[in-house]
Amino acid sequence: MDIERAGQDVGVDLAAVARLLADGTRAAFCLALLDGRAWTASELARHAGVAPSTATSHLNLLVVGGLLVEERHGRHRYLRVADRRVIELVESLAALAPQQAARPRTLSASGRRQALARARLCYDHLAGAVALAITDAMVGRELLEWGPEPALTGEGAAWLAEVGITVPNTSRRPLVRACLDWTERRPHLAGAVGAALCAHALTTGWATRIGTTRALAITTTGRQALRDHLNVQLPDVADGSSSR
Repeated sequence: MDIERAGQDVGVDLAAVARLLADGTRAAFCLALLDGRAWTASELARHAGVAPSTATSHLNLLVVGGLLVEERHGRHRYLRVADRRVIELVESLAALAPQQAARPRTLSASGRRQALARARLCYDHLAGAVALAITDAMVGRELLEWGPEPALTGEGAAWLAEVGITVPNTSRRPLVRACLDWTERRPHLAGAVGAALCAHALTTGWATRIGTTRALAITTTGRQALRDHLNVQLPDVADGSSSR
């Protein structure tokens, strides 16, 4: 009995999900949608460098397969990831995937790649080198317990209140979750606390979006705040990549 048949016999067709992400264009769409926003089919087509008709065909497969959902507003069709499970799946697979050896063809492409590796949105929380620095600092100050079952400590709860970060108490999601970072290859802070910290960073101007990408620039205010609150020292970097 082959593996695919064995999976079907127990009611799980794992290969069906694998087939959806085995295509480079569909994988590119899913990675782009990790920014938590809804994109139009034409935006995704331009992002992946494919024809609109090709994008539509791939997007239909992703919707039918349950990885994406569509919303229609007038004549426009918007796509977004179905739920957080899809985010976790794509991020985990990206962390396991081999790094592409090919260098960016242009200076702007190189800048975009560096900006994404430095700081970006992972759906609703921070990812990249900055996220790892924040996570390490919180663990070092014993604000987080970072073991097999990550948790927020009493000191961590007090620190959040001191900084002014409010964590919704109505959410069913775990307070703290470790999310494997696909560029750093180590887990960063996710869960309700990670989302609240990210929302606070964007609301207070600690971080701003770079153009229409999911890359983030840590502002002067943000670097100072991270120094003051966590003793995280970030270099001054000109985050100027503004196009997708």
